[in-house]
Amino acid sequence: MLTKISESGSFTQPNDAATIKSDASASQVAEGDPYLVVLEPEDNPQNISLFRRWLAVLIISSASLCVTCNSSIAAFTEQGAAQTFHVSKEVTILGISLYVTGLGIGPLLVGPLSEVYGRNIVYQTSYAFFFILTFPVVFAPNIAVFLVFRFITGFCGAAFLSVAGGSVSDMFPNSSIASPMAVYTISPFIGPVAGPLIAGYINTHLYWEWTYRVQLCWIFVELLMLATLVPETYVPVILKMKAKRLRESTEDSKFYAPLDRREGTLASAILVSCCTPFQLLLFDRMALLLDTWTALLLGILYLAFQAFPIIFGDIHGFNMQTTGLTFIGIGLGMILAISIQPLWNRLYARETAKYNGDPPPEMRLIMGQVGAILVPVGLFWLAFTTYPQVHWIAPIIASVPFGSGIYFVFTSTFTYLVTAYRPIAASAMASNSALRSAFAAAFPLFAGAMYDKLGTVGATALLAGLATIMTPLPFVFYRIGARLRNNSRFAAH
Repeated sequence: MLTKISESGSFTQPNDAATIKSDASASQVAEGDPYLVVLEPEDNPQNISLFRRWLAVLIISSASLCVTCNSSIAAFTEQGAAQTFHVSKEVTILGISLYVTGLGIGPLLVGPLSEVYGRNIVYQTSYAFFFILTFPVVFAPNIAVFLVFRFITGFCGAAFLSVAGGSVSDMFPNSSIASPMAVYTISPFIGPVAGPLIAGYINTHLYWEWTYRVQLCWIFVELLMLATLVPETYVPVILKMKAKRLRESTEDSKFYAPLDRREGTLASAILVSCCTPFQLLLFDRMALLLDTWTALLLGILYLAFQAFPIIFGDIHGFNMQTTGLTFIGIGLGMILAISIQPLWNRLYARETAKYNGDPPPEMRLIMGQVGAILVPVGLFWLAFTTYPQVHWIAPIIASVPFGSGIYFVFTSTFTYLVTAYRPIAASAMASNSALRSAFAAAFPLFAGAMYDKLGTVGATALLAGLATIMTPLPFVFYRIGARLRNNSRFAAH
């Protein structure tokens, strides 16, 4: 007996017509009746061995880290690129902004596509193009080619900012999703922090183009792992593949999966799916405000790639390599934050018991409450330790709580989005990615002018003030989130 599974992935008991006899070479159904294909429990992605699920999470996360690391390495190639292409430094800053713009636009297409074709084909195709189209960046003959392909490669790598969250939610139930989501969440933010460390070292000892050559080798390794070690996890596509196998093995065309009966053309289905992220931002206030919050924080993080060279290079006289090392504080804060994930898991376990194993998604916002406090504390601390007479270690230490707060906020928000909006998890992550990438693309462009006008103290304190304004969000939504979800046409009820 096989078990029927709905398109959303929930199990129901089969009826009599959904029974396949033990003779697997053929299936007896009523003459002329269509046969809705069914999925055995062991085929469910949540029943894959724990080792394989965690291996998939680690590979997807490392691929995401590689994509986002590629965004920030451009900050330390700006001087070399400006000299090679005979342009101003302001033009080369577009190498970051255009790449991040691609990261923001890409999920609006690839996120919904993963809900039509599946996660794996999107991963493999996008990463293959990411690898191939990085070559024109490495060997660009002029600044136009360099900038155009920076945008295109950002677009190609964008799948890992939306689809990956959907993969994690496919493989883990709500009760155990916190740890894998934490590992995935930290990867896109360790990536931008790791970029200056890597690029600072390479650009100190080698020509600036070697930064992208090293990145190219890393992309190739990630592509091989994605192609060989990551299974398909999207249930409707698993059903569709199973139906195709049954049609071929039994030569019976009556087998079908829900995706086979999708109404309308494929183009119209993709168009409708691509509209979902925009609809979520326009009509769901909770998603809009949470996405705006994370967008502001990511914008501040990317602004740091222009601000830290001013703080440590201009004020303290650091060279390129040592300036790259100053980002260790943010990275250390993130690592310290993820190291206490077991404590959060125990807290969630206690709360889960109170709700008979089904806690509301708002429980995930408790971590965000801590992060909402740490981020402005770290920024204010950083602001008032940027005076020349203050030792350089002080602002680096100040960036530790900022890094921890970033991790707590994004882990909380990402986990909340994929649980509260589980039926459209990839689209929910796509809307978040689009908005936060828009902020991340814009902030570096005005960083230099803002720091010149306001000074390091005033400019950083202004950012801290903006973060403070957003601090109440996780506290408010923790209290009223359930009511807002009940009135939402997108959230799971």
